Amino acid sequence: MNITNLFKIAMRALANNKMRAFLTMLGIIIGVASVIAMLAIGQGSKISIQNQISEMGANMIMIHPGADRRGGVRQDPSAMQTLKLENYETLRSEARLISSISPNVSASGQLIAGANNYPSSVSGVSIDYLDIRQLKVKDGTMFTQNDINTSAKVCVIGKTIVDNLFPDGTSPLGKVIRFNQVPFRVIGVLQAKGYNSMGMDQDAVVLAPYTTVMKRLLAQTYLNSIFASALSEELSPLAVEEISTILRREHKIKEGFEDDFTIRTQEEISSMLNTTSTLMTTLLACIAGISLVVGGIGIMNIMYVSVTERTREIGLRMSVGARGIDILSQFLIEAILISITGGLIGVIFGCGISLLIKFVANWPIFIQPWSVLVSFAVCTITGVFFGWYPAKKAANLDPIEAIRYE
Repeated sequence: MNITNLFKIAMRALANNKMRAFLTMLGIIIGVASVIAMLAIGQGSKISIQNQISEMGANMIMIHPGADRRGGVRQDPSAMQTLKLENYETLRSEARLISSISPNVSASGQLIAGANNYPSSVSGVSIDYLDIRQLKVKDGTMFTQNDINTSAKVCVIGKTIVDNLFPDGTSPLGKVIRFNQVPFRVIGVLQAKGYNSMGMDQDAVVLAPYTTVMKRLLAQTYLNSIFASALSEELSPLAVEEISTILRREHKIKEGFEDDFTIRTQEEISSMLNTTSTLMTTLLACIAGISLVVGGIGIMNIMYVSVTERTREIGLRMSVGARGIDILSQFLIEAILISITGGLIGVIFGCGISLLIKFVANWPIFIQPWSVLVSFAVCTITGVFFGWYPAKKAANLDPIEAIRYE
């Protein structure tokens, strides 16, 4: 019996039991759609994280004070004063693998403009900070080196600060805002960036000359941190080594002793977040994949029922010359048709659900072609695997016993 006739017989058998065939497909449809949707959500979140880290500066390097032991007690790194302005100046003049560098000091308090106020912090930075964090001034200008040299009381603010201090829509440029009783003149407004992947508002920022914050707000001579930008993302590890070498020399740290500073790169943060995202995506895909197995078991169950119902038919076919391989192929084709049809419908539903989530919930979604192909291949394999045993049982029936079957 040729393959065309076997295909027609299988189609006729499925057409005679439409509802049963559809319910059998349902497990495959749900499984494929779930796998595609879960992988699309996971991959979309991963790409979103990578994009947001790139927006923060893919080659950014962060230097913070390190924990130290005093009297046998490990101190809080935030309380350490190991980073000095001299360290910043030395790194700026000697480091060859960084393109930009900025000190960072921060003071928390209340911002006041007229009758409006907003809790925030003022970050004291240099002009290079904009390049490092990939920030742009939308209105007005950035403060100058002369403002840094004279500790000028000027600042550049983010959109969130503008919305809260100037809710009537008036331009903040030239206006004076007070921070812990110290007046600052607004000279620029940053371009909005929104929330990052960790839920932090990137527009709730106030930037001022680091000398102003150190002298007029904090009265301190040490830095909270130093931000730098490597020449390229590939050179970040070498830039970290260069910075570490310079700082160890400046801090007179002997060989074998721990650093009194810590250096982090965006690559480390990206790797950590990507690992977490990949783990969650795999977990979701595995949970969704369980429904594929359930769907496969459904195919096996229905094929067993079909073999039992059509035992006499099988006996008659074999008595008129049908071989075991013909019977095996017939039932196997039925199982494959159920799984492939269910897989195609599942792919359509999976892509549709993913797009619906994207537009309704505004989640980052990315449908990968390989996830569609893998899901479809798995459901086909599932049909063959779970359909083979009932088909094999049908092929091994004794013709005489099959004809006598009631």
